[in-house]
Amino acid sequence: MDEFYMKRAIELSTGGIGYVNPNPLVGAVIVKGGRIIGEGYHKAYGGYHAEIEAFRNAVEDISGATMYVTLEPCSHYGKTPPCAVEIVNRGIKRVVIGMVDPNPKVCGTGIKILQENGIDVVTGVLEEDVRVLNEIFVKYITKNRPFCIMKTAMTLDGKIATYTGDSRWISNERSREYVHQLRHRVSGIMVGIGTVLNDDPLLTTRLTEKEGKDAIRIIVDTNLRIPLNTKIVKTSSNVKTIIAASKVDKEKVTSLKDMGIEVLKIPMKNKLVDLDILMDELGNRGIDSVLLEGGGTLNFSALSSGIVDKVMAFISPKIIGGKDAKTPVEGKGFEFIRNGVQLKDTNISNFDGDILVEGYVKVG
Repeated sequence: MDEFYMKRAIELSTGGIGYVNPNPLVGAVIVKGGRIIGEGYHKAYGGYHAEIEAFRNAVEDISGATMYVTLEPCSHYGKTPPCAVEIVNRGIKRVVIGMVDPNPKVCGTGIKILQENGIDVVTGVLEEDVRVLNEIFVKYITKNRPFCIMKTAMTLDGKIATYTGDSRWISNERSREYVHQLRHRVSGIMVGIGTVLNDDPLLTTRLTEKEGKDAIRIIVDTNLRIPLNTKIVKTSSNVKTIIAASKVDKEKVTSLKDMGIEVLKIPMKNKLVDLDILMDELGNRGIDSVLLEGGGTLNFSALSSGIVDKVMAFISPKIIGGKDAKTPVEGKGFEFIRNGVQLKDTNISNFDGDILVEGYVKVG
């Protein structure tokens, strides 16, 4: 039954996707006499934590009940008071936890408070499910760097555009809808200047206002070539936009800032923006995750610099050929097969004929 109720807590926690960053996704369920009498989830950054939401929604006295919570209750004062202390005060007698909080400010201290006050604590129930759901939080809270997802869409023969540059649409409608859900989930979307010049994209989330939010747009533009009449620049007053550049013109920087765009001056590495340093800067700004939707040059730079944590590759059952047609990863390339990027824990899904292959970058 512990797993049964934890599954419900995990299900509840997904309601916070896209709204709680850089906080974790957390769900909580209160059970008494074999019945759920209260449940809740962390809905928004700065809002009530899942445990408090469950208390607020309880339909009867909760003293003596069991609480199921996906992540260890917090023990420190942040945006809200410590949940561990509130659990003690409410008379909960047993707490079942999915995953110990990797946050150094918590990590075991919430459990210690509960145990010192006579509460029976069980940990590790469906832990891997909780960890995968919170992979963004785990990376960010331990490294202070964004969790980076490289997303590509290619034909069966590995092309992202025809030799003429036409790329609409490689993937089908269902795949594209899923990508917009990904955009809603992350804090930032990153592309290179080549994508901006070739496609003039908006990089917004095509979901209803109620369903989704726009992530911060991050443009990697080494020489600050972005034209002031692009859609991204024109809409920068509505969607937060950051441009990472190495060579900057003061007059253009002023113009961009006047339009609401933040220009980050980042040192160069191999004649391009140093993405490793950029990740540190983004992390310092509270950006916990980045969806990389770049072209071949930026993708290779990201992979070779080691900033990519996860790859999501949509493969469409189309063949377009062409030796000059663009591919998802270009640049110089790796010299030997053994030096290439290896994925682990791969998974394959079908999106109305499109195939999604996703996996995590193997380190070492």
